[in-house]
Amino acid sequence: MPKPIVLSAPAPRSLDLIFTPAARARLHETYEVMECPGDLLDTLPDAVLRYARYILGQPPVTAPVLARLAALRAVLNVESNLIDNMPYADLFQRGIHVVTTGAVFARPVAELGLALALDLLRGVTEADLAFRQRRELWGGDGNTGARLLTGAEVGIIGFGDLGRSLREVLTGFRPVLRAFDPWLPPSLLAEAGVVPADLDTVLGQSDVVFVTAAVTSENRGFLNADAFSRMRPGAAFILLSRADVVDFDALMAAVAAGHITAASDVFPQEPLAPDHPVRALKGFLRSAHRAGALDVAFKQMGDMVLEDMALMDRGLPPMRCKRAERETVARMRSRPVTRN
Repeated sequence: MPKPIVLSAPAPRSLDLIFTPAARARLHETYEVMECPGDLLDTLPDAVLRYARYILGQPPVTAPVLARLAALRAVLNVESNLIDNMPYADLFQRGIHVVTTGAVFARPVAELGLALALDLLRGVTEADLAFRQRRELWGGDGNTGARLLTGAEVGIIGFGDLGRSLREVLTGFRPVLRAFDPWLPPSLLAEAGVVPADLDTVLGQSDVVFVTAAVTSENRGFLNADAFSRMRPGAAFILLSRADVVDFDALMAAVAAGHITAASDVFPQEPLAPDHPVRALKGFLRSAHRAGALDVAFKQMGDMVLEDMALMDRGLPPMRCKRAERETVARMRSRPVTRN
């Protein structure tokens, strides 16, 4: 009996990046893996497309190509963001699963978010730079403006996998933890251990605000100058999800004015222009979109994909990857990643 066909188009990932050698061996033992550049699906012969069971990756899929994919059971997105590049309504109508492995990044990003928060509150990077320049301040003189995270009022904007993981890493600090997520009912937020709150409350009553919200067709730039003006003076703003949810110029202005401090792992353009003003902005802590890019996270992707394909081979639904929802998938507006 021939092996099921997997169309492999994981760019910018690669199979070597997302599978351990042992996992990749299992992949090839179980499936006929056909590697294909993502923009060339329509060039594959009908004999291949007709029998392809899975697409590993997130290549553009047009309606005509989808019609030729007669045996397709799932698109397994390993980019982590759901991209507006396929006819999702048609996929759902045919009962084809669309899943993403993005949950593997939740804990690595949450841990870096914690590090950024502690750095902003205790001035770790600034103190190190001062020491290197022989202008360090000792003892209490070096703690002007320093604050504890323990017992602080903390807000989370967006409470998906990343927001939940962030709550877990913050637990030991015993914060008053509020969360805003318009896509979740208050009862689910409460059951997850956070206080449901509206956006004004999260902004206005937090010492630290973490942004973990995905970019959608409805929320581009919703964290703007007005939002920053509502934050407590001296509060820390930490951007971990995507830069498009923020009016970045307004964020820089709020930091430059001394109203808040900020940290970000993501930026409006990546790589960032050499002369971008955020590079020299005091009170702004910068990380080059590296929060989730750990080998251990990438390798978890391969394990998740193999487990879910094994379930679907048995006529069961995928359980390890996160399934796209028909009501929200078409609203996602994250830019595709270009590097790992």
